[in-house]
Amino acid sequence: MIPMTLADIAEVVGGRLVDVPDADAVVTGTVEYDSRRVGPGGLFVALKGNRVDGHEYADKAVAAGAVAVLGSRPLGVPTIVVDPDPDAVVEGAELYDNDGDGAAAAVLRALGALAHTSVTRLVDRTGMTVVGVTGSAGKTSTKDLLATLLAPLGPVIAPPGSFNNELGHPWTALRADETTRTLVLELSARGTGHIAALARIAPLQLGVVLNVGTAHLGSFGSRDAIAEAKGELVEELPSADRGGVAVLNVDDPMVAAMAERTVARVVPVGQSTLARVRAVDVRLDGAARAEFTLVTPDGAAPVSLAVHGEHQVGNALAAAAVALECGVEVAEVARLLGEAVPASARRMDVRTRADAVTVINDSYNANPDSMKAALRALATMSRGEPAHGVPMPARGKRRTWAVLGEMAELGPDTVVEHDAIGRHAVRLDVENIIIVGVGRSTRAMYQGAVQEGSWSGEAVHVADADEALELLRAELTPGDLVLVKASQVVGLWKVADELLADAPAEKSGTEGEDRA
Repeated sequence: MIPMTLADIAEVVGGRLVDVPDADAVVTGTVEYDSRRVGPGGLFVALKGNRVDGHEYADKAVAAGAVAVLGSRPLGVPTIVVDPDPDAVVEGAELYDNDGDGAAAAVLRALGALAHTSVTRLVDRTGMTVVGVTGSAGKTSTKDLLATLLAPLGPVIAPPGSFNNELGHPWTALRADETTRTLVLELSARGTGHIAALARIAPLQLGVVLNVGTAHLGSFGSRDAIAEAKGELVEELPSADRGGVAVLNVDDPMVAAMAERTVARVVPVGQSTLARVRAVDVRLDGAARAEFTLVTPDGAAPVSLAVHGEHQVGNALAAAAVALECGVEVAEVARLLGEAVPASARRMDVRTRADAVTVINDSYNANPDSMKAALRALATMSRGEPAHGVPMPARGKRRTWAVLGEMAELGPDTVVEHDAIGRHAVRLDVENIIIVGVGRSTRAMYQGAVQEGSWSGEAVHVADADEALELLRAELTPGDLVLVKASQVVGLWKVADELLADAPAEKSGTEGEDRA
């Protein structure tokens, strides 16, 4: 963030200085809520969570060099105290305030106010551009692509992984400083009003809406409600005459309809002829990497993506549209799209072992849309040649394994959606389907696979990751393909990590390295 005195911070967040010997002491370092990351000149944010109270680590943070602590009570060290208000509402704070005293909400509100001040001052002083991305799927992949495409313009700040909620969002915004040219942010929602609140913390100039799917369906109740929430992003954009730009995926009718909800200039993207930035002649290689012609008002250029899955085309188009709006040339956009690789862990991370077994680790999160996209990528990759000289099986495709776990937060549609995924895997001719976990959701996924036509033991239901690993270790043969996919809460990445540890892995993205 910009350097600020403790007195200035206290004024911005509506707090009071306690045990502060010098109100003019300046915070010049980073703002951290993990005391282990605090360094000299930093500010430690003491957040009371359900399991850990950050206030208990204030002494360690100050000893590590923090100028002060931002907390909800005096701590015996220099502290900016924001008093709890049990009646105050901060979107998302319910995840922290178990006892309802408002302490976490007060600190989160203060953190957001600090981020807002830092970002708006940077925009005014340096002309920094703020870009926001939302959607039911693809936010993190698009954010990673944007960080690559915008780098030629100057330093880019983007969240590591999916720091896209009421805590990670302001924390990311506070990473920006006077050198930052572009701030790229993800915005997520568990309910109505969440995205609007995040967008006000760091006011956007450019906003991207990727899609409206069924992620968090249990929280919202319907896709219409999800669309209402995602559209909050474009409602918060400035008008066209003030530089506001809304990049909308017109291949999704619910996203296309959001053009009526914004005063910003709309840039439609997609494969539709209605798109201003579009992909034509899309095709996939044997590693499920898309090749297409990028068509824009400023010219066209061939693109060969390095990331895996046809769903990445939409993400690439959205990122390309933003980069073009920011001044990157079409040819440069196409070149950089071809170089961009996954920067966030466990998202379509494709690695091939020395025995040509390929592991697709997409285990960070899952919803019905992303699950289907990953399964389609698996099916496409099965038609590509194995690595390391391993011959293609006589049947003309590599043997596929889908290790699938629960998709969380689907509410009343849980059973139906899991059943549909089991059926979808069978329809894509995935030979081996390992359903991991106990409970009605994974049982429904297994039953869906069996009823669709997996009658000869292709689909199995196991209790946990260890049982899945035992089965895979006994059955995998050179050249096999393994997809690992589930919601984050399942922790199914253990399967991918241990499979790769079983044999030396080549570099990421080796699958199908030779391409025309």
